[in-house]
Amino acid sequence: MPKVAVILGSASDWDAARPCVDTLRSLGIAADVRVMSAHRTPQDVAVFAQGARAAGYSVLIAAAGKAAHLAGAVAARTTLPVIGIPMQSSLMGGLDALLSTAQMPAGIPVATVAVGGAENAALLAAQILAVTDASLADTLEEHRRRLARAVADADAALQTRLQGGAQGGST
Repeated sequence: MPKVAVILGSASDWDAARPCVDTLRSLGIAADVRVMSAHRTPQDVAVFAQGARAAGYSVLIAAAGKAAHLAGAVAARTTLPVIGIPMQSSLMGGLDALLSTAQMPAGIPVATVAVGGAENAALLAAQILAVTDASLADTLEEHRRRLARAVADADAALQTRLQGGAQGGST
């Protein structure tokens, strides 16, 4: 079974990162969650990232706000794929975290999702893992079909409401 680590820069990021973990687990991907700080516990981050492959992880996801150096600190110490989730903050609404996460130097890539894009981080991790896992690829295809059905159902419901309220008028 594939295994992903979700590393939070602060325990206060848990509520925003929870959809990532929930999505991974709903797709059958084991997800371990840790709290480590690029600034307050840099040695812990380094040791974890350097040992992640040997510990059985296939993808690492790092969620951090403000300076948001966590994803970069992790990526600098592993060749595993790293996905950064910039967390929203009161200072700049997460723009600071987005730029800190996305603006990595050449040679140390971090895939970056939208500010607060926890679910998309999980889906991107799943897509990476599905390159070599046909069953997971099938699960992702079914997930996409469910999304499409939800949109079609929402459109049908709206059309019914509009037709019921129009009664001779145009929409």
